[in-house]
Amino acid sequence: MSAAAPKTPDKSGTRLKTRKPTGIVPWPLVLIEGEEGAGKTFSAAEFSASEKIGQMYWIDLDEGSADEYAAIPGADYLIIEHDGSYRDILEQIEAVHAEARRAALAGEPPVVLTIDSGSALWRMLTNWTHERARRTRKNKALLLADPDAAVDIGMNLWNDSVERWARVMWLLRTLPGIAIVLARGKQISALDDNGTPIKGKTEWRVQGHKDLGFDSTVWVRLRRDEEPQIIKARSLRLRVEKKRPLRLPEFAIETLVFDMLGCSQDSQPRVMPALAGDRVQPWLERIAIVSDRDELAGMWRYIGGSDVNLSRDEVLTVRAEIERRAAEIENPQEEMGGSPRTDAEKLRAAADRKSAADADRDARADAAFSEAVSG
Repeated sequence: MSAAAPKTPDKSGTRLKTRKPTGIVPWPLVLIEGEEGAGKTFSAAEFSASEKIGQMYWIDLDEGSADEYAAIPGADYLIIEHDGSYRDILEQIEAVHAEARRAALAGEPPVVLTIDSGSALWRMLTNWTHERARRTRKNKALLLADPDAAVDIGMNLWNDSVERWARVMWLLRTLPGIAIVLARGKQISALDDNGTPIKGKTEWRVQGHKDLGFDSTVWVRLRRDEEPQIIKARSLRLRVEKKRPLRLPEFAIETLVFDMLGCSQDSQPRVMPALAGDRVQPWLERIAIVSDRDELAGMWRYIGGSDVNLSRDEVLTVRAEIERRAAEIENPQEEMGGSPRTDAEKLRAAADRKSAADADRDARADAAFSEAVSG
């Protein structure tokens, strides 16, 4: 890799930061969409047997195929367990991202993450948006008068869902390994500008966020009665002309990634720093997951250092959030009755109660056994 170009000061005194391009093919985000039963899940499970990859991790989102498809000869992947909440799913993806980075730095074969499916993830976020809309004061009053009334969904609610989707996509696009997203796709009636079906005209629709195809490196469509097609590829080695999909008599993800796209052990994740309006947001996200007051105190002191590169106003904003989080830890807010606040906390509390009950039952059984033997 070429050395970075020297930093040249401009007239304002700010140093210009540049580097030479590497020319290395980055690891891809592979979108595989299509009809039910066309082979999407099979192709991902088959890829897990490749000797060119490291560990594959599999997140099953409302599809239920992960256990069964492990019976494919050579299939070798680990199913990631989650409680179904966005927070837990996101944290697991972040954990895979960290493990993929560790493997890449150690010179190991690339980690692979398969999400089955992106359609289920977006459907979950859509349902969350509708549920939040129904809970607004305006819509609660509307539904009280007419339970079948159309609910008004504000753009702020949709923006929250899009932001959650974008966080997952950023992790997948910058994964130091191979990301595979499976999605449902089907032929539907074309609609006019008013949402009315156009007679005799159809179009293909991928079930997921509208930017899913754009965010992917390579987009593959599988249909039961047709050859697999590559709809789009962001690659110098694999050219797909507009509205002229590349048909493949045979399709395998291993061939696509390593032969057609040209990925290799030298491949790297795409260099894409997360865009932010200021430098505060990353700090706020870090503070939100801290549960130790001493750690917060250390962050409060560190944030004022000269190497943090924050403005005075940004330092004050971050420190205020640290103080708010510290107060929250000191006096945690609980729901009525002291029940856990999140789905994950509820599940953990239920597991703790079950463990305690099991331990109590075993203790009683041991006592009864001892009494019977001694008697």
